[in-house]
Amino acid sequence: MQNAKLKCNFTETENGFFDDSIEKEAFIWYEENWLHDDYEHLHQRAQLTFVTEGYQYFHINDKIYLVPQNHVIWVPSLQKHKITSEAKTVKLMVTLFKNIPENQFYSTTHVFPAPPVLKEMILYAKKWNQETAENDEQKTFMNALLVSLPNFCDENTALQIPLPSDMRLLEVCQFINLNYQQNHSIDELAETANLSTRSLQRIFKKETGISIKKYAQLIKILKSIELIDSHQFTLSEIAYKVGYKSLSAFTSSYLAIMNAKPKISKKILF
Repeated sequence: MQNAKLKCNFTETENGFFDDSIEKEAFIWYEENWLHDDYEHLHQRAQLTFVTEGYQYFHINDKIYLVPQNHVIWVPSLQKHKITSEAKTVKLMVTLFKNIPENQFYSTTHVFPAPPVLKEMILYAKKWNQETAENDEQKTFMNALLVSLPNFCDENTALQIPLPSDMRLLEVCQFINLNYQQNHSIDELAETANLSTRSLQRIFKKETGISIKKYAQLIKILKSIELIDSHQFTLSEIAYKVGYKSLSAFTSSYLAIMNAKPKISKKILF
């Protein structure tokens, strides 16, 4: 990982395109302190990333996908993406698949929590980390994992942050992201966009598929996930830091978005 032109045993043959000469069907790369180029790139192989500690943001087309701890993201072949994170520590496993089953599932991006069976399968595959020689057990095992993925997928679309194309709305999104601790009225946000309140609400919903109020709530919860990951604050402290007046209000909002109550998890040791 020291060479900026080499990632996961891929070589950057031209700006943003990574090629590999590995013949094996599935190549596995485990990284304890992940550092990734924060520019758009793509590769021929499809990618399954499992975050064991920390979190990652995947920027793909008009969305940003948050992949928290114990979640996976499926990125189709030749899909342009870039990855960012402000987590102090990021541990993850990347599996790159050469041949993909003919199923609609594999042609689109998915983010979902890894159920116990999938998690154990991914962690078991760590034994083949960075091996380039073909292995009969690995080939059979990873193929079983691959074809089972659609059955494991319980996608949480709340982890997808929609990005509008209208520059006026982008300014509003940036304002919300920078001031997520505060609760701004629709009138204040409309003034930022130089739009009427009604126009802002209508255009924002049309471009993103969610209301501006929902977007602000989503940003608060995603920021809280970052703070939970830091292991520096209690849930009550996090609730206040992201702009909620009580832990109960934060918990209700978190539950509505994530379909689970917030909790401080233990760090994973390998």
